[in-house]
Amino acid sequence: MVLGGLLPDTTPVQAAVIVAATGLVWAGSGWLETAAEELSAYYGLPAVVQGSVVVAVGSSFPELASVVLTALSGSFGMGVGAVVGSAIFNVLVIPAASGIATDEPLDVDRAVVYKEAQFYMLAVSALVVTFALAVIYAPVDGAPLVGSVTRPLALLPLGLYGLYLFIQWQDVGDHESDAAAGVDLRREWGKLVAGLAVILVAVESLVGALEGLNATFGVPEFLAGATVLAAATSLPDALLSVRAARGGSGVTSLGNVLGSNTFDLLVAVPVGVLVAGSAPVSFAVAAPMMGVLTVATVLLFAVLRTDLTLTDAEAYGLVVAYLVFVGWVVGETVGVVGLLAAG
Repeated sequence: MVLGGLLPDTTPVQAAVIVAATGLVWAGSGWLETAAEELSAYYGLPAVVQGSVVVAVGSSFPELASVVLTALSGSFGMGVGAVVGSAIFNVLVIPAASGIATDEPLDVDRAVVYKEAQFYMLAVSALVVTFALAVIYAPVDGAPLVGSVTRPLALLPLGLYGLYLFIQWQDVGDHESDAAAGVDLRREWGKLVAGLAVILVAVESLVGALEGLNATFGVPEFLAGATVLAAATSLPDALLSVRAARGGSGVTSLGNVLGSNTFDLLVAVPVGVLVAGSAPVSFAVAAPMMGVLTVATVLLFAVLRTDLTLTDAEAYGLVVAYLVFVGWVVGETVGVVGLLAAG
């Protein structure tokens, strides 16, 4: 229902709400990311931690809100689809855009390649295992390969994110940096909270409009989340990473991408389950999508490891890979391709 029934529940209105809500996500995320950057500089955090934790968590709030709201409305598949689709967009399109936006090849360091990228691949595996355990130990009667992700199962990926934070905390302890002066803490914290509030309202409207379009056109929840909702919630990550790349900080740019994806998989999805109590997931749909995400992540890892740079040619190669993914999703939606079960 669009805006709680305040607007007519028609296709043109739903499309207009999606456009307006996407703009609000962009505006609210701008406040949130600016505040996160200022606060990170004030507390003297290293660039890789600033990008992979503070800014990444802030820019991932749209995905977190989408998962929680879809879980509460009974459309958890759309929320998970948004997270997976956003993750694929993040590892293919955002690094490509960052590399193309700079005049020189985008430089990274070994911390991004060996710590962030590899831990992210571990996060992908952990979520696949969680979904598999749901099918094994909490199957949904009458629905083959559909399992209910329960609160105890949701604690598994959350525990892994706790390990990730511990590793980052160790890096902060080893880092020596002077705190930035002239930061108005009250203003920056206020801006951060305001950004979160705007994003929450925008994502709620976006989810309602997408549910209406799905009912009208019969688009599976998971695929709708993996395309439209994923692209809308990925805007903050894209804008932040491109801006950091243009500023000469490839570490922050790519650290944000990988850190945001790690947060989405290990925190956003489990939190949605904790709020809702339990949520059904079709393993026949989720597993192939997670497989695509794994291939995309390995591709990004490979191009970053070559001389620890991302060249224009490699960036355009990532764009092509994403277009192939979009073509596959469209093929699934219109019934030309049938690798995914309906869900």
